[in-house]
Amino acid sequence: MKFFYLASHPNDNGLHEVHDRDCEHIPTTYDRDYLGPYNTGNEAMRKAFTLKKKVGLCEKCCKSENKPTVFSIK
Repeated sequence: MKFFYLASHPNDNGLHEVHDRDCEHIPTTYDRDYLGPYNTGNEAMRKAFTLKKKVGLCEKCCKSENKPTVFSIK
């Protein structure tokens, strides 16, 4: 799991970006809101939509997320 944050101020496209804690582009402590621990940025976006209307994923830290693998038992 990763810890995700939401930028308080929108980017140039008018979107508040979701960042993970280790992102090099994460806003300062005063310019972000804690979303919580999630497996992916897409999961964190569900929480972000309850706080802001226009939300997007950071292209640096949430761009290449691994999708969960589904196992089947035979």
